[in-house]
Amino acid sequence: MPRIPFHYVDLRTFCYETEDDKRVESALRTFLPEEFEVTRTESTGHHGDRIIVFSARVENADDVRHVLAKLSELSDFDALLEELDDRVTENTELFLRLDKQAAFRGDVRRGNGITLRAKVEAYPATKEAAVENAREALSEADDLS
Repeated sequence: MPRIPFHYVDLRTFCYETEDDKRVESALRTFLPEEFEVTRTESTGHHGDRIIVFSARVENADDVRHVLAKLSELSDFDALLEELDDRVTENTELFLRLDKQAAFRGDVRRGNGITLRAKVEAYPATKEAAVENAREALSEADDLS
């Protein structure tokens, strides 16, 4: 199997008062391996409304492969590869937003609702090296499923 140049992948979404928490958690799980642990934190919004934050940190290489394979299902995956220079920070982190509604239906699309943050391995720890490592790993992502 190819080497995975990611230290971890964080996925996070919010469940607002008007949303069903089981459905929102299900949307997040679209990107996770089966039976993966999801952290649930309850909070209160500015107006006293309930907000639940669902999050998961994927660190195991096989689990990261699973997340990358799901990302390869994006219809605009090639556009994502072209945007990597804008999506990777100087701190070697890759950021991407995913569509929560589509994820609930099992579809993988870019949009709003789910935030993905991945720490890219890069030696030396430069943005350029991180972009290249992320591009290489994502280019091979469709072979990981």
